[in-house]
Amino acid sequence: MSRIGKRPVAIPSGVTADIENGMLTVKGPKGALSLGLSDLIEYKLEGEAIQVNPANDTRAARAFWGMQRTLVSNLVEGVTTGFTRVLNITGVGYRASAQGRTLKLQLGYSHDVDLEVPEGLEVKTPDQTTIEVSGIDKQKVGQFAAEVRRWRKPEPYKGKGIRYRGEFVFRKEGKKK
Repeated sequence: MSRIGKRPVAIPSGVTADIENGMLTVKGPKGALSLGLSDLIEYKLEGEAIQVNPANDTRAARAFWGMQRTLVSNLVEGVTTGFTRVLNITGVGYRASAQGRTLKLQLGYSHDVDLEVPEGLEVKTPDQTTIEVSGIDKQKVGQFAAEVRRWRKPEPYKGKGIRYRGEFVFRKEGKKK
């Protein structure tokens, strides 16, 4: 039995959920999101909650159960509060600036890196070394944050690079003289 899957997903006030044509659509104050439903899982709207249960007792259905419940929970959380990933830039001369729908990064290359911000996401740079990626779709927010980080991953000797807020980078000792 999945401990995560057993819990129903509460629907807060101001949020509506509909199940039709194999799609779960959730609408809230920040927007609307939809999820394609799996045949292995049963989805039921019960009052102010969505209950997720396996359709049968197969191994695949039990394996999908907790993940599908989490995906439904992410839809509800996304349309109510949204998701944010914060990236910190460490390194001399490394900086970022958001200019409209473009994120401009200066990361020590001979050229600037210009990244187009995907539709549905918002990127802010409160200062030159902080990037805030926010949106209602958790997958898109995480994917774009990973693409930004990929340009200069934190290195273990000086710690320079782009890291998630709160990420620990194991530091190594340099050469012995």
